[in-house]
Amino acid sequence: MKFELKTEILIHASSEKIWSILTNFEKYPEWNPFVKSLQGEVKVGEKIKVELPSMNFKPKVLIYKKENEFTWLGHFLFPGLFDGRHQFYIKDNANGTCTFYHSEKFAGILVPIFKKTLETKIIRGFEEMNLKLKLKSEE
Repeated sequence: MKFELKTEILIHASSEKIWSILTNFEKYPEWNPFVKSLQGEVKVGEKIKVELPSMNFKPKVLIYKKENEFTWLGHFLFPGLFDGRHQFYIKDNANGTCTFYHSEKFAGILVPIFKKTLETKIIRGFEEMNLKLKLKSEE
């Protein structure tokens, strides 16, 4: 089964400023209510350690394009059980604003079991993070 969560928020700041906050992983505990910690060498092909309020995992970085996109792929226990392709994407609107897209595509045999949690708690976590990123970027 597959399932996707999508969120977006308009931010009145440059992609450079948003990216600098989004990728300052050491400061996550100060403002990020969803991703509590992100550690490791963040570059394509490398595994990082991500701590969420209810889970820790070690996804592989798939895309890391400055001021544009950061995507990872994580698995619960092993591939095919419960996989998540998490994406942060910044679109420069060329008018002093950017749209921040925050999404995740889930796949695997456990997706139906976790679907209700994804639709409620996880989407709320995405939206809370988006809002905090917006507020911090617009300071």
